Amino acid sequence: MTAPSTQFTVPATAAAVAGAIGDREFIIQGDRRYTFAQIVERSNRLAAYLHARGLGCKTERSELAGHEVGQDLLGMYAYNGPEYVEGMLGAWRARVAPFNVNYRYVKNELQYLLADSGATALLYHATFAPRVGEVLPYLPRLRVLIQIADDSGHDLVHGAVDYESIVASGATTPPPVEPSPDDLYVLYTGGTTGMPKGVLWRQHDIFMTSFGGRNMYTGEVTASYDEIAKRVAENPGTKIFTLPPLMHGAAQWAVMTALTTGQTVVFPRTQGKFDADEVVRTIEQEKILTVQVVGDAMARPIADAIERGTADVSSLAVVANGGAALSPTAKQRLIDIKPGLIVMDGVGSSETGIQMSHMSMSGAVSTGKFNAGPDTSVAAEDLGSILEPGHEGMGWLAQRGYVPLGYKGDAAKTAKTFPVIEGVRYSIPGDRARHLAEGGIELLGRDSVTINSGGEKIFAEEVEGALLSHPAVADVVVSGRPSERWGQEVVAIVALVEGATADAQELIDHAAGVIAGYKLPKAVVFRPVIERSPAGKADYRWAREQALSEGT
Repeated sequence: MTAPSTQFTVPATAAAVAGAIGDREFIIQGDRRYTFAQIVERSNRLAAYLHARGLGCKTERSELAGHEVGQDLLGMYAYNGPEYVEGMLGAWRARVAPFNVNYRYVKNELQYLLADSGATALLYHATFAPRVGEVLPYLPRLRVLIQIADDSGHDLVHGAVDYESIVASGATTPPPVEPSPDDLYVLYTGGTTGMPKGVLWRQHDIFMTSFGGRNMYTGEVTASYDEIAKRVAENPGTKIFTLPPLMHGAAQWAVMTALTTGQTVVFPRTQGKFDADEVVRTIEQEKILTVQVVGDAMARPIADAIERGTADVSSLAVVANGGAALSPTAKQRLIDIKPGLIVMDGVGSSETGIQMSHMSMSGAVSTGKFNAGPDTSVAAEDLGSILEPGHEGMGWLAQRGYVPLGYKGDAAKTAKTFPVIEGVRYSIPGDRARHLAEGGIELLGRDSVTINSGGEKIFAEEVEGALLSHPAVADVVVSGRPSERWGQEVVAIVALVEGATADAQELIDHAAGVIAGYKLPKAVVFRPVIERSPAGKADYRWAREQALSEGT
């Protein structure tokens, strides 16, 4: 890993970009259009407000352990929009650490997250005001409330301040504090297989691995703010349409990379739900180059909308996927409908940042094998060594170099997930993988959703991919359930394409042509829709409930 000559902060990067291309549009959402300069100005006003309320850095990083926090935290309980981007930038400028809040959480989940984070501030859309009011009495540390007006009609929560009144006018002078490369980027895991955990990153490290600070193919790092300014000025200013919600890391990384490369980010006009027809109309209206999706749950409806509509999608050149597997069937469908399209798969996690990538195009469509990033490798089963390419069996997908400090408040979990191997600290969050002889990495699946049936490890993602290749299957998630004979058995929860028919045996027989017999589902549970996060990620807790509800 080549060490950069500069330790970066996002606020200084944003200032350099605004100085170079201030008049270029940065955020577009429907009729709302903001330039780079406007976003930085508004975020500076928010920073000044947070600082005036006494928020900031209380203890410098040098005095803290990796699992400890020395800054105030600002929860981001909001839909996609300029406010979310300004909220992150403004928090960092005030040396406050922003963190993501899942807007689908019910009262108890929201209360747990805000208590676990120790948040002292919350930025939220008015539609969530009733829920904020419910949990507020149980959160004595939460003292700064900023409410984003929307169409819900909800009044301000007691003690809250209207967001636009802070950022719309007034001095744009940032607060008299200097952000540090050690300041935190906090990303809470989704909690689909366990309780959410706050992953703590140094700002410089996440900048390098996921905000465009280095080339993921060559490992070359950005050397200076002047280099960023020059790069964005030379970039023609293409548009990326970010569909996943910003409460998930992949969407945040796309927006921050757009910032550091001078791209324009377009958000859906519709809040809180996915509308494929709106996506296609927006591609035509805004001449979108890249659309960011999460798995088949987004990609397939977009393909359907393109096929049945008349919109001009000639500008679309890339579909970038991350956060959930995109099946070869869905990739092929997109490429058939939009000739010349490139489908990019990215692999990463809250604990590693961006790790690997794969490109599919006409005549070369596949899933599951990736080109490793500059610091990605595979660790042995016992975490005693790093495996060479072509090793026998499987190991753990591992990342070195720019990795998180740890999990907030959890020294034991930090030590387990970030072990030292052969004198080097790694991040190993739990994905199984093989390092192939030719140098690529085969991703097998997350160990926490692996099914152990008759002594064989079966990865849910592989079974899901086999079933998704059946034309009648619209969506699927796979879970294990107890079995007297096998210990665990595979159960597929399936949603069929509207108007299509298929019985359980037909789907199992189809999958038998793709995967080994021991991996086949022992049962198929049909549901009208598959429960997923707004980003398209499978909810494996829900899947297990569905599997158990059908009996054993």
